[in-house]
Amino acid sequence: MRRGALTTGWAAPLLGLLAGLALAAPASAALTFSPCPGTPNLGCARLAVPLDPANPSGRQIKLAVTRLLAGATPSQDAVVGLAGGPGQSAIPLTSSFALEMAPALQTRDLLVFDQRGTGSSDPLNCAALNLNAPPANVAATCATEIGPQRADFTTADSVSDIEALRVAGGYQKLVLFGTSYGTKVALEYAERYPQNVEALVLDSTVAPSGPDPLQRSTFAEIPIALDDLCSAGACNGISSNPIGEIARLVAQIDRKPLHGFIFNGHGDRVPATMVGADLLGLLIAGDLNPALRAELPAAVHAALRGDPAAILRLVALSEGFLPDGVRQPIAAARVPLSASPLQSSESAFDQALYLTTTCEESAFPWSPRNESAAARLAQSEAALRMIPSSALYPFDRESDYLTGNMPTCLKWPIASAPPPPDTTLPNVPTLILSGMDDLRTPTSDARLIAARIPDAQLLVVPHTGHSVLGSDLSTCSMTAVATFFAGQPIKPCGNIPNEFKPTPIPPRHLSDVPTTPGLGGRSGRTVTAVLDTLVDLRREIIGAILNADAALPSGARFGGLRGGEAAVTSTSVVLHGFAFIPGVTLTGSVPIALLTRGSGTAARIVVRGTSAAHGVVTLRSGRRASGTLGGHAFHVTLAGTADVTGDWPMPLLHGRAIIP
Repeated sequence: MRRGALTTGWAAPLLGLLAGLALAAPASAALTFSPCPGTPNLGCARLAVPLDPANPSGRQIKLAVTRLLAGATPSQDAVVGLAGGPGQSAIPLTSSFALEMAPALQTRDLLVFDQRGTGSSDPLNCAALNLNAPPANVAATCATEIGPQRADFTTADSVSDIEALRVAGGYQKLVLFGTSYGTKVALEYAERYPQNVEALVLDSTVAPSGPDPLQRSTFAEIPIALDDLCSAGACNGISSNPIGEIARLVAQIDRKPLHGFIFNGHGDRVPATMVGADLLGLLIAGDLNPALRAELPAAVHAALRGDPAAILRLVALSEGFLPDGVRQPIAAARVPLSASPLQSSESAFDQALYLTTTCEESAFPWSPRNESAAARLAQSEAALRMIPSSALYPFDRESDYLTGNMPTCLKWPIASAPPPPDTTLPNVPTLILSGMDDLRTPTSDARLIAARIPDAQLLVVPHTGHSVLGSDLSTCSMTAVATFFAGQPIKPCGNIPNEFKPTPIPPRHLSDVPTTPGLGGRSGRTVTAVLDTLVDLRREIIGAILNADAALPSGARFGGLRGGEAAVTSTSVVLHGFAFIPGVTLTGSVPIALLTRGSGTAARIVVRGTSAAHGVVTLRSGRRASGTLGGHAFHVTLAGTADVTGDWPMPLLHGRAIIP
């Protein structure tokens, strides 16, 4: 349950929020803060806590803590930022926490700490995670390597650490701001220490009991997310029944896996295969990368028509195989839906901690907790059989099992006591934020938590997935935070446009594309094909930025849907035989400014291929195209919205979106 996957791409600069704030320590505090290296207006400290909170005199571990003061001296109360996972380092997210909680930080300090086992707080390690072995075997090996201390890295232990931090920092009450798994930690703290909670801000909510290992609320939310994607006729001309087509494709690849090819960044054709769990993983990856979900309906439709290229490329992108030359997240389609243990540019993820906390405390459908692996498997299968097939539509039990945590934890020997049962939550001011399209932590789960806190306010944001404040492209959720801390009732979002509209079906022939107005015949279709190819390249770039959660480095390389290659430089994207439509290849250099803003210097592209009108096309800002095709010169102004900038927003701006 990673937080903030899109924060670096969409959030505005911090506008000096971290500047000019003095450091000091309250007289009652046991913590001594010093200026953080490289960020002197933040305070850094180390807090020693017992590895086993029940044994205060036993082995100690040290938590890394940062603090942003609200004024010249420490405040009475503080905001604590809690990251996702379990396993995500929180300290690298300090500036994002400060931005998102700015309305609360006028009078409260901000505390951020790497939870035990992550980041700089005695991180857990496991060499077996580098092995190419079945997840259950890796988990069992990790459990042995970590040893008995794996019992001391649960949510309950992190809750004890928060209380130790509050006491050592000299704070009376806490505002707990959690995203994804961080909401589980916040709620469990609120259950145990209700007297110390001033308010809760819960973004992408997980219940204290944790996510359902059988993922029933996730499957129930899939039709809602697809309906939202296709609302207002957005899927017209693509599919009249997107969820039905997904079901057809799942049934088809259950009988026989889908085989085909993708093209890597060097133009090499690489065999690719997809099964039902890959398709489900791709849909879930759209929680954090709306570009993936926007391309899904058309890719599914094309695959059912015998053209698997688009969906196989989407799977490869979601799993981190594209583009070449970019350090991508760990395969999103291969991890549980209830979590996202990804490597982010903002925050490192500790896989060993994720395994430990998840396998130790998840409410798996097996009893006793340390049953044999064979008995666990049998009980898991029995629990899956109890779920009606209709409740998993458009997927099936196999997809449910393979994308959940049960296979991973099948051989994990549990060392900790069972998690405490849910108790009463304090009726404190609570803001709950939920993305309408969030399949990891669905809105139905958020409503259950809201029902347990009588005065809780729930905001559901349309066209938004996981980690609302990090991915909401509107101002709705940020406005709600400001309204909440002003003590006013929040307002619904209203009619928010979907910035990531579904893409059209990829053409299989040049005859499938229309001619450019003012230029007929093959030449007119070729100009349209050039534009469509560059728009598709731009979509690849945006999808890769969102998937890697980082600017693309110079040297990143993409393959075309139908062949060829594209290489990113510091100023342009260089194409060589790059093809989106069969029989139409592009070679040349496209300035980054033209792709990102539709401005800057011109792009001169040589067009070849068995279907194209051969020649040269020059694209300029102002939607102008000129050149020679098929031996005839032309000059046209592109009508309507035909433009290489497409209709998706770049996640990072000003030409620096795809370069360092």
